[in-house]
Amino acid sequence: MATAATPTRDDFAALLNESFGDTEGFEGRVVQGTVTAIENDLAVIDVGLKSEGRVPLREFAAPGQKAELSVGDTVEVYVDRVENMHGEAMLSRDRARREAAWDKLEGDFAAEKRVEGVIFGRVKGGFTVDLNGAVAFLPGSQVDIRPVRDVTPLMDIPQPFQILKMDRRRGNIVVSRRAVLEETRAEQRTGLIQSLAEGQVVEGVVKNITDYGAFVDLGGIDGLLHVTDMSYKRINHPSEVINIGDTLRVQIIRINRETQRISLGMKQLESDPWEGAGAKYPVGGKFTGRVTNITEYGAFVELEPGIEGLVHVSEMSWTKKNVHPGKIVSTSQEVDVVILEVDEDKRRISLGLKQAINNPWETFADRHPIGSQVEGEVKNATEFGLFIGLDGDVDGMVHMSDIAWGVTGEEALALHHKGETVQAVVLDIDPEKERISLGMKQLERGAPAVGGSSAGGLQRNQVVTVTVLDVRDGGLDVQAGEDGAIGFVKRGDLGRDRDEQRPERYQVGQKFDAMVIGFDRSKKPNFSIKAMQMAEEKQAVAQYGSSDSGASLGDILGAALKARNNRD
Repeated sequence: MATAATPTRDDFAALLNESFGDTEGFEGRVVQGTVTAIENDLAVIDVGLKSEGRVPLREFAAPGQKAELSVGDTVEVYVDRVENMHGEAMLSRDRARREAAWDKLEGDFAAEKRVEGVIFGRVKGGFTVDLNGAVAFLPGSQVDIRPVRDVTPLMDIPQPFQILKMDRRRGNIVVSRRAVLEETRAEQRTGLIQSLAEGQVVEGVVKNITDYGAFVDLGGIDGLLHVTDMSYKRINHPSEVINIGDTLRVQIIRINRETQRISLGMKQLESDPWEGAGAKYPVGGKFTGRVTNITEYGAFVELEPGIEGLVHVSEMSWTKKNVHPGKIVSTSQEVDVVILEVDEDKRRISLGLKQAINNPWETFADRHPIGSQVEGEVKNATEFGLFIGLDGDVDGMVHMSDIAWGVTGEEALALHHKGETVQAVVLDIDPEKERISLGMKQLERGAPAVGGSSAGGLQRNQVVTVTVLDVRDGGLDVQAGEDGAIGFVKRGDLGRDRDEQRPERYQVGQKFDAMVIGFDRSKKPNFSIKAMQMAEEKQAVAQYGSSDSGASLGDILGAALKARNNRD
């Protein structure tokens, strides 16, 4: 009878593997298993090992959702350990999903593809995102294009993300939602901007307001509505006419397809008030407007919404010179202005404020004709005369030669001081040059009348003897006869030769002959030695040149000079 062979060590190992199954290669792998039972919140899964494993049901559900798992379902799990201290297999559904997800994510990252995920938690500096099993970090700055105050509406919703970086060894993944939005927006902008054209009228919503304008959303692309294109009238700040959230009807003015910048306008949809402005506002016309802005060089006055004119500082007041416009008018003040010039092409209107009231020099001339007596305060004393304050806020000047008789100009100036009230006579008025000439010595007893028609009985071309009253740089103040009219001899009329045309050759009280060549507006005579000399020579030529004596021109002039000396 044959006996059985004794089993060897290898035989025992084979019998053990046959009894417990081949466990080599199970640990650290993702395998398929079958759900054999569901116990409370655990799923019992058989993966073909000696014992089954238990996995929490929450690992089979998406964040915030309930697991849908039944007995008999086939699932993939990760084998962490074949057997624990209780003899059970250590399985993980999360780890299985994570390993599978990492494999796919690495491929998507290499291909720069978008991935789908769900924001499910908050952490310091950002949020956690479930990428189908793999947990990624979403920085707060990468949630949206603009800062988001409340992320709750974005949580637990599947949405696309872009992987910025990942490290499988460390288990780190960083994603961005903003990158996806920017890329999508860029695609939308490109498509939208191609559909727009300059001159097109569209609707948009005001998204942001700045000092220089507003940004309007045209449905995926923003356009700039500059403050100067909001209205034809002056606008200091965009918030005066629009608010964030307003829906506006605008016209596309310019499109830069390279930079994707769009310029918008609102006033372009309104009628231009400047059309026909020249006819509406003729030069010389008087209108009422409102002061909208004041600068150092003048004030802007609105004649109607959209049309403003400038009142230059020189056209603001007849009498207030070198004064800041803010001291004459104030913002929002209603004023009367006169149209001085209109340029429709340049959209400019020049206005005059002072022209809307009477010229005070013309008013003064109507009330105080030449020869009338006035009274005023000495406003200022200069080296050549006194300035006297008169009615209508105008000044008149008394030249130093018209202050007093029998004294020099400097001595006459010393007789009066600033603030003193004096009386004077109106000698001349020139409204265009805004000048009033006054005389004080003409009020003295025995002084010749001012403004009379006879001018002391003098006639044009009459030769009279005059007495020097005052010597000036520009000529001589003289008096005809003993108590005759006061007149003036200009420097150029003191003689024909330049050497003779020097006032300093004469002294006060000196007498000489001169010809009356005319009268000024105050009827003061103007004398000339030069005109007298030329008249005498002409007369001599006519007298001696008519004979056949054969005398030369020198002989004729010599005879004329001799006759003149004999007469003297």
